[in-house]
Formats: sequence, C-alpha cells, structure tokens
Amino acid sequence: MASNCGFLVKEATMLLDQFDPRKQCLDYYIEDATKAMENINDHDKKFILDILSGCVEFKKLLDVVVKMFYAQHGKCLLRGDRSQFVVICYLATFCLDDLGLKRFGNIIKSLDFKKIHKLMSFFFNVTNLTTWIQGEWSQIYDASHVETNWIVPLLRWCPEIDVLMNKLSVEMSCIGQGKSAAVQTTVPQEFSLTQPKPRALPMPEPVPHQEKHRPVPNTTYMAPKEVHAIAEDKQRNREKAEQMLYEANMKQFQCANPEKSLQTKTDKCPIKLNNTAILREGALYNRKVEQELKRMERLVEGEHESSSFLQWQKEMRERDLQEQLAQVERRRLEGRISYEEAASARSRLMQRNQKTVQLKKEETTQLMQKYAKKRLQEEKGMRELVQQVAEGHKISKAAKMKLQELKQHIVKEVSQQKRALLRQALEEEQEELSRKFQLAQEIRAIESVRPVRHKFVDETETAGHALLGEMSLAELRARLSLLKEAEGREQLQRRERILGEKRDKEQLLLEQLDAIDLHRRALAQAALLRKEEKARTSAQRQTGQTVFEDEGVMALQKVLQEKQNERQRLRQSEVVKTKATEGASANNVRNWKPQQEKPEEQQWAELERSLERQIQKEAPVFFNHLK
Repeated sequence: MASNCGFLVKEATMLLDQFDPRKQCLDYYIEDATKAMENINDHDKKFILDILSGCVEFKKLLDVVVKMFYAQHGKCLLRGDRSQFVVICYLATFCLDDLGLKRFGNIIKSLDFKKIHKLMSFFFNVTNLTTWIQGEWSQIYDASHVETNWIVPLLRWCPEIDVLMNKLSVEMSCIGQGKSAAVQTTVPQEFSLTQPKPRALPMPEPVPHQEKHRPVPNTTYMAPKEVHAIAEDKQRNREKAEQMLYEANMKQFQCANPEKSLQTKTDKCPIKLNNTAILREGALYNRKVEQELKRMERLVEGEHESSSFLQWQKEMRERDLQEQLAQVERRRLEGRISYEEAASARSRLMQRNQKTVQLKKEETTQLMQKYAKKRLQEEKGMRELVQQVAEGHKISKAAKMKLQELKQHIVKEVSQQKRALLRQALEEEQEELSRKFQLAQEIRAIESVRPVRHKFVDETETAGHALLGEMSLAELRARLSLLKEAEGREQLQRRERILGEKRDKEQLLLEQLDAIDLHRRALAQAALLRKEEKARTSAQRQTGQTVFEDEGVMALQKVLQEKQNERQRLRQSEVVKTKATEGASANNVRNWKPQQEKPEEQQWAELERSLERQIQKEAPVFFNHLK
C-alpha cells in the first residue's frame, strides 16, 4: 500500500469530483464505485471509500480551509484541483496518526508538489490554526471537542510537517537540477543595437492635503423650511376646503338655475337627467315657487324695491368706464411719443457708429496684410525643418524593419506550439464532459420511472369514519342539487319584488319630469324676453357711444404727429449719407448695409389694433357686469 498511496489518493479525488449530493445518494454511489473498482484489492478499496465518505461527512470543516486558501492563493491555482486539496486536508486532519509521516510524504511526492507545499504551509501555520480556523470550526461543532480532538493534534504535528516539507523541497530541487544539467539549451545573444537614452524620472506628484473639517451647521438640528411650508399649505388647503364645502351647502342647486343653464342649453340637444337629478330639480322648482309666493306677499304688504338705485348705479359705472377708456388712450399716446423720441436718438447713434466702423475696417485690412506676409515666412522655415527631420528618420527605419521581422518569426513559432497544446487540452475536456453528460442522462432516466397506481372510487360508499353526519358522494350531490333549486326559487321571488318597486319609482319620476318640463317652458319664455330687452339696450348704447374727445388726448395726438414727421426727416437724411459714404469707400471696405427694421408706422398700427381689440373685449364685459 505504501507504493500505491498516490494512486489511491488520485482515485479518491476522482470519485469525489464525480459525486453530486443534490442528485445522488452517498450509499448508492459507494455501491456503484465498489462495483467499478474490481481490479483493486479489498484493503485499497476500503482506503479509497473511507476517504470519500470522510470528505463528504466533514465537508463543512474542510470547505472552511479550502475556501480561505483559494481566497489568498487563488490567482495561481485551478478550480479543478479543489477536490485534491479537500482530500489532502482530510488526510492531514483525521488520518495523519494512522498513515505516519513517511507514508504521508510519499503521498505528497506523487502529487503536484508546489501546490501541496503551499497548502501545507497555509494549513499547518500555527497562527491560522489557533485563530480563524479554530473559530470557524467552533461555530460548526462544540468548541471543546474541536480543540481536544483536532486543533491540539495538528499543532503537535506542525514541527514535523515543516521538517518534512523542507526535506521534500530540497529533494525536488536536486532532481530538477540534475535534469536541467543534462539538457543543452540555446543561449540567446543580445542584438547590437543602439542603447536608448534613459528616461527622466517623473516629477513626484504633490501630496494632497486634507481640507480642514467644517463644523456641523446649526441647520442640521433644525427642522427644514419645507416642513413648515407643508404644514401651512395643509392648513390653508383645509380652510379652503371647508369654505368650499360651506358654499356648496349654501348653494346646493345653483347648477340647476334656469337663468344660467338657458345660455348654453338649446332645444336641439336636450340634457338627459338621472333619477337623483330629476328629484333634486323638482325640489328646486318647488322651493322657488314657495319663495316667489312669499315675495308677492311681502310686496302686497308694502315692501320697497331697489330698481331706481340699480339704475343710478348702472349710469355711474358707465361714466367710470368712459373715464377709464380715455385714460388708457392717453397712456397709449404718451408711449408712442416716448418711442418716437427713442427711435430718433437711436438713428443719431447709428450714424456715429457707422463712421467708427469704417475707420476700424481700414485699420484691420492693413493689419491682415502684415500678418499674411509674416505667416508665409514662418511656413517656409517649417517646411525646411520638416525635410531635415524626415531624412534622419529614413536611416533608422531600415533597422527597425529587420528587428520587427525577426520578432514576428519568433511569435509565429510560439503561437503554433500554444495552439497544439490548447487543442489537446480541449479534446481531453470534451471527452470528460461527454462522459459526465452520459452518466447524468442515465441517472435522470432511472429517476424519471415511477410506478403506475390506479385507485377506483365507489360514489355510493361512505368513508367509514363513523361520524353522525357522514354521507356518500352521491348523496352529497343530491342534497346540493336540492339546495340549488331552493336558492333559485328564492332568487325569483326577490326579483319580482324588486321589479314592482322599480315600476313605482318610475311612475314617480315621470310625474316629476312633467312638472319640471312645465317650469322649464315658463323659465325659457322669461329668459327670451330678458334677452330681447338686453339686445335693445346694447344697440342703443352702441349708437350713442362717444368717441374719445378729451382735450388732453387731442393735444397728445398733435405732439405725436410732429415727432413722427421729425423722425421721417432724419431717416431720409441718413439714407442719403449712407449712399454717399458707400460710393466713396467702395474700393477699400466691403459694402455694409444697415439692418432693415420694420416700419414704425406698421408697428404702431399693429399696437393700436391690439389695444382696440382689448377695449372692445373689456367694454361689453363691463356693461354686462353693470346690468
């Protein structure tokens, strides 16, 4: 067994790789593995199966060590060696006393020594064993059991394992030196190339200084302004909602007022009312009839009406409107006058600016000619310098091409060897995957087979639980059918009762509709009469409407006309001057044309039209408000 320890460990590692606890049972897997190992004797077979079962049983303990080992040295390790590391950790933890130091060393020799050496140095480190390994294992098993049975024996083996690892490393290095001495390798020689100049050391980056810590502002311990604003908004919205609710309760049926609804409602498109609206409108008309009767009674008793006061109030409001319109016209004329003055001042400023621009353009043309001559001289010097640099580059380009061709040849040879190795590894991996896939298919096929069971049920038999209300399935169905028939009869009676109540309600609504129709016809006639009277009064007001004849307005109009004539004269003189200056400086300066502005008369005409439209819109609204 001592000579075959490495082989047995590899067999155990292979079985551990193929075992999947989510799809396979350990006992069945061990039976299948025993049948597969026919050429191995019973003693070696027992050793392999003990390793397999022990690794599965203490999987949590071993995973703690292996996971941390991969976390520290995972960059230079393969994931396929995980099962091998688990087996070595199991042997070192549970079987080192039985195997002995010599046999354990033979097992390490038969494997990849560099990887196992890293694992042993990591696992048999006194600091690791006494700190985090003991802590992690104590979370899984009892702390006293972990310390007495596992940690203390491992600490006892630490010096001997260190001596063994050093001894094996010396032996492996001697073997490697003997083999390397027998092989003769080609000694590369350096190319005789010009050594490049050493690069200058970069300037050290300045050490950033941490900014001074700012104190915590007082606003951190204060409630933000948004909270107070939200609370005020809530209170304001609540008060507004209460006010709206109060107004809605006071004016419940304002939407049904015929004087407002007849302005938008026509006879061609009648409004369909629901039951609630019909009852509400009937109650409204009844209440209005009662109010009208009470008003007639008060008039009979001698109550005074306020019609004369309302007429005087309308006249005063009309007079105020005329004064407001005159004031608007005065303001408009004053704005026109100020605009004309500003326009004339702007035209004078433009004349001065044109003269300065012409002088600047002449100076810039002279400066551009000087700059162009200087630029041509600089370009000539740059061309000569570029030709000199290009001749120097041609000499070094030939040496670079030779070096590049040699490097390309070496890279092609290395890439061909690398492709061959990768192709071989890929074929081996594909064979392994196909074998695992076939084994998984066989396992799924075995698990998918289920025994077919049929159970026949007699609906006339009871379950036999000896209960008082026990009944068979057939009796249960019969009773359910009787209950459904009784519910159907009850539902039919309820429907007939509801239909009777509905007919009574429809009769009541028809009576209310007749009464509403009568009231609406009467209100429509009254509204038509009021509309005709209002049209007559508006026609009389339009015919008698006065034009603005205020003395201040007339004086402002005369001033405006004078300003416009003055600006027109300035514009004509400006056009004549610009034509003369353009003809004189046509050989030196580019033609310059002032931006054509929109005629002032057209702008003021549009402004007047907009004001007239605004006045026409506001005047009828004001008169309607007076009425």
